[in-house]
Amino acid sequence: MTLSVRNVAVAAALGAALCTALAGCGGGSGTSGSGSGSQARMGTPGASAPPSSPASPQAAGSSPAAPPPAKAPTLAPGPNGLTPVFERAKQQTDKTVALTFDADMTSDQGPRAAGGEHFDNPQLIATLRQLKVPSTIFMTGRWAEEYPDQAKSIGTDPNFEIANHSYSHHAFKSPCYGLPALDEAAARADVDRASAAFRKAGAVNTVPYFRFPGGCYDDQALRAISTAKVTAVQWDVVSGDAFAKDPNAVAEQVLTGVKPGSVVVMHCTRSAAPVTEEAVQKIVPELRKRGYRFVKVSELIGK
Repeated sequence: MTLSVRNVAVAAALGAALCTALAGCGGGSGTSGSGSGSQARMGTPGASAPPSSPASPQAAGSSPAAPPPAKAPTLAPGPNGLTPVFERAKQQTDKTVALTFDADMTSDQGPRAAGGEHFDNPQLIATLRQLKVPSTIFMTGRWAEEYPDQAKSIGTDPNFEIANHSYSHHAFKSPCYGLPALDEAAARADVDRASAAFRKAGAVNTVPYFRFPGGCYDDQALRAISTAKVTAVQWDVVSGDAFAKDPNAVAEQVLTGVKPGSVVVMHCTRSAAPVTEEAVQKIVPELRKRGYRFVKVSELIGK
């Protein structure tokens, strides 16, 4: 049975119970606070150089070091200097789509990883390479610390770009699916700590994009990270892969929701999104059959 967007929203409302498994990431369409409208927050394209053309992906299991990519495009700050927010490409006639994957791990989940829980999904990464799908991985710093070899492999493969998903995966706005909340100073430091973890792992294909844990933000959160000079990236298509058991349902939900310029949110976390890799194997050939081209978020923002 196809999962509806309404059902996804109901699942997100389970709150803390779901957070235990996925820590509230990408469970819904994201929440913004009161204040300036979403159109104003979208910002306008900045003056950054356009991204380089996607290179051929490396064979699975082998990713030779790549030079730092060209400077990725960002959006200009929103009203009063707030961090700009991107949800879908303005150019909505070109049949491009960005598959994004959140590599989630909270700062307190180390004991669970030590006990054998898998917050990674190397088979998914191998499949994306095999299918030659350029992708953006929104990674937490704690994930990069737990899986430094994988973070380096992803972050040195021109098929991928790594974006910041915070260090701790705590909330930048409360309430947010039961996640512990950070104050303004801690939120800004959390972004920097994640970037430091990527550098320590040896990832070089990093981009100045940020995804709020749980997709939860308001004007205060946008103000807190404004000095980081990042573009916040949301999504317009919820895959429903969190806690899903049927890859066909996940695939159908994505295929139903995708439009030209879409950003799809999925997960790179075996324990909480176990059927994502199978769903991708169904999504990719069907969208290509429909004439879609897969791109990284940087290419969508650059349009």
